[in-house]
Amino acid sequence: SDANVFIEGESGTGKELAAKALHAKSPRARRPLIKINCAALPKDLIESELFGHVKGAFTGATSDRPGLIEEAHKGSLLLDEITEVAEKNQVDLLRVLQEREVVRGGGHARVPVNVRVVAATNRDPREQVAEGRFREDLFYRLSVIPIVVPPLRDRREDLPVLVATFLQEFCARHDRPARTFSGPAMQALLAFPWPGNVRQLRNLVERLVITSPGAAIEIQDLPEEVRSPRLHDTLDLKERVREAEREAILRA
Repeated sequence: SDANVFIEGESGTGKELAAKALHAKSPRARRPLIKINCAALPKDLIESELFGHVKGAFTGATSDRPGLIEEAHKGSLLLDEITEVAEKNQVDLLRVLQEREVVRGGGHARVPVNVRVVAATNRDPREQVAEGRFREDLFYRLSVIPIVVPPLRDRREDLPVLVATFLQEFCARHDRPARTFSGPAMQALLAFPWPGNVRQLRNLVERLVITSPGAAIEIQDLPEEVRSPRLHDTLDLKERVREAEREAILRA
């Protein structure tokens, strides 16, 4: 398809991989997939990154510079953490989607663009719309095809396949002999709720490939929070507090 897509899912579930797969299967596969993490950029830089600027638009703008939307022409644009974009930039982005043209910062010329947008967020976009943080018209313009990537705890049947894939990858990368998980160790992995989702699982498998002494990774090789649900509950609370603090800082 060539339609805009809105991907929802918790951090670490694989939203970027889903976006790459969508691009690879689309008619635009031979053109670039341009990615931007909207939460990682200061709000005053997002406009320049997305829309570009002309020479003299601001101090330090010594030449014309196309934005990422122009670079994605005839390709796809992944806007990760789209709900972090400021309202002014949301208006500009909506205009680009409607008019299919970009006006660079400080300029007047309209540059035609043909871009398929894949937006992603780890927040509930409907809540963001209800709270006035995200424009409803932009949400519906982006969400032609909505996709929800479920957390790992809701698709535990994927875990053995993911573990096997990560074992193969990291044994090769770190020049280690083939590794497997013992039955009790795999049962512990299946029982763990994985608050960090696939990213957390991937990091753990890499650590165990490096540190485990035997060919079989045993349950005693696992971190204590994976072996002890009670300890995990304490750590999970601390992680929730850290996430709440991070969100408060980002909003400020």
